[in-house]
Amino acid sequence: MSVSVLPLVFTSGWASGVNAYAVVLLLGVFGATGVTDQVPDALQRPDVLIVAGVLFLCEAVADKIPYVDSVWDSVHTVIRPIAGAVVGALLAGQSGSLPDIAAGAIGGSSALLSHVVKAGTRMAVNTSPEPFSNIALSTAEDLGVAALISFAIFHPLAAAIIAGALLLLGLVTLVVLWRQIRRFRRRRAQRREEKRLAAAGATGPER
Repeated sequence: MSVSVLPLVFTSGWASGVNAYAVVLLLGVFGATGVTDQVPDALQRPDVLIVAGVLFLCEAVADKIPYVDSVWDSVHTVIRPIAGAVVGALLAGQSGSLPDIAAGAIGGSSALLSHVVKAGTRMAVNTSPEPFSNIALSTAEDLGVAALISFAIFHPLAAAIIAGALLLLGLVTLVVLWRQIRRFRRRRAQRREEKRLAAAGATGPER
């Protein structure tokens, strides 16, 4: 057992903001199969694993459909941060090296930030008419969560550094994307107004 569970709490919080059900499922499986002793019994229960598995499959489908993914993200604006906080508190309780309240705050905060990045990025991607970008992004997110949680079990500090870098990169990317979208919309609105004025002038009364 690690001296401090803080890196794992932060990483699981970041991952919960992207896909909370995958985090619960992966941690539960790792704990139930004896891969690690850092996972609390509450996450290893068969009923928890079954529910997490079913909801993970639902998210895997909804997350790849344009606009449906944004609706799903809206519903999970509260669920993902809460999941990150609960998982963090449970991990801290299992370890005994970090107060539950502090772990919950860290897990919930990192989950909220990564959720904002995910939801905002999806809204930006949905401005594209084709569905392939959604499928590619969703698949990359699922694989990223699985890889980082698995890595965090064995190398928690390194995984936390990667999660922090991904969170920072995501926030910067989100800001850049929305600035570009705003500029594109302004230019499109300007062109429409110019066409409208041109059409109005062409059809105006002759003198």
